[in-house]
Amino acid sequence: MKKHARIMSIVIIALIGLWLSPSAQALEKIKVGYLHTLAVDGQFWIGVHKGYFKEQGLEMEPIQFTSGIPLMQALSGGSVDVAIMGAVISNFPSRGVGKVFLINNIEYDTAMLFARPETGAKTIQDVKGQKIATVKGTTAHVFLHTALKANGIDSTKDVVIVSMDMAGAVSAFISGAVPFVCTWAPFNVQIREKVPGAVMLSSAKDYYPQAAIIGGWVATNKFYAEHKDVLKKIIKAWVVANDELVNHPEPSLKFIHEKAYNNIPFSDIKASWDAEKCETSQAWVKLYEDGTVARWLGQVENVFVEIGSIGNWVDPKEFFDPNLYLDVVKK
Repeated sequence: MKKHARIMSIVIIALIGLWLSPSAQALEKIKVGYLHTLAVDGQFWIGVHKGYFKEQGLEMEPIQFTSGIPLMQALSGGSVDVAIMGAVISNFPSRGVGKVFLINNIEYDTAMLFARPETGAKTIQDVKGQKIATVKGTTAHVFLHTALKANGIDSTKDVVIVSMDMAGAVSAFISGAVPFVCTWAPFNVQIREKVPGAVMLSSAKDYYPQAAIIGGWVATNKFYAEHKDVLKKIIKAWVVANDELVNHPEPSLKFIHEKAYNNIPFSDIKASWDAEKCETSQAWVKLYEDGTVARWLGQVENVFVEIGSIGNWVDPKEFFDPNLYLDVVKK
């Protein structure tokens, strides 16, 4: 009897331990808005499909958007709890919509400007007075404005920007409906394949780091105010996924391709990876602490001011909180 009772006690203790573990408890569902491009969702898919978010007691509900503007509108309306995006994290949050709490990467060379071969264009100067298809208010638009400004061209006056979703913009370029397109990876692969004579006039790396564009995570104001503990759990899961991606890129990219991008060639994923810069979680600590991240957020915000997307410039300290990340990661 004593032996039987001892066995029962061990079983009960084991069951209690299992019940108390995050994986056995009811998971907290988080609605995550995202853009389906590697620079935005690479770490996210590793975390989802390898269970790193689940280990933190979180069930991530992915909701896909085609560009940052409608995604931020969804965040503003509360239909998503957090959002992952590119340059737009320097836009809406500066106007009081959402709080930036986690940085994904530096979009080192994700954006590029192409000319159709029949234009004869060889340099950025050749776009003056011409139509350029892109998505206004996005990473591509920020790059375009920066590149034109560096060459003495005002993007608000000296060119005609035709704004549409990126798939439409690239299709218009491929068909010849527009002579120029400013796009982001991996659409450049599609352009190379379907318009062999297309000329890349410039890409984001030509203006790095002075015009560095960073992407990351934003929480709604309400979620940020009430669920900082959950945001820290997101960061913890992200750190594992991020360091796995940075330290073992080849198998990580193959995993991401299999789980989230198997409808496109692996070469597209490789091209996207080559166009971004990711840091280890510890390397990001310095960039958070020394003000580099805030400065880069401010640079992009200033572009939005110049193109008339937002009003007055706001110090990124008002909408970027580095402390959640530092509390989790700093050793």
